[in-house]
Amino acid sequence: MVSRRPVESAQYVSIRYTERLAEAGVEPSVGSAGDSFDNALVETINGLYKAEVIHRRGPWRSFEAVEFATLEWVDCFNNRRLLEPIGNIPPAEAEERYYAMLDEPAIAAFLKRNGLRKARGSSHRI
Repeated sequence: MVSRRPVESAQYVSIRYTERLAEAGVEPSVGSAGDSFDNALVETINGLYKAEVIHRRGPWRSFEAVEFATLEWVDCFNNRRLLEPIGNIPPAEAEERYYAMLDEPAIAAFLKRNGLRKARGSSHRI
């Protein structure tokens, strides 16, 4: 009889993480070997998450408790935490401003080409 070593916990987490990404329709950002993140920003965020949530607030009683704490942390990080490098505003606000800036010329050009009535779906007919 051949005794097989059980799957390492890190491998299990990696497998579960990959499955969860697939369920959500998200492509993972991983190195060519598929075993670790190759993005320095992601590594930094993971480090913050572990320090601020996992290590500081554990031990955890259930997966659901970790999941809920993670949701709270992500919401806070994206919507309430002020980041100096982006003007002391939350990341979500910076993203909104960025896309609004990109969209303004496109919307203006569309309205100029097509007129306001066409942009509104021609709801007002003359």
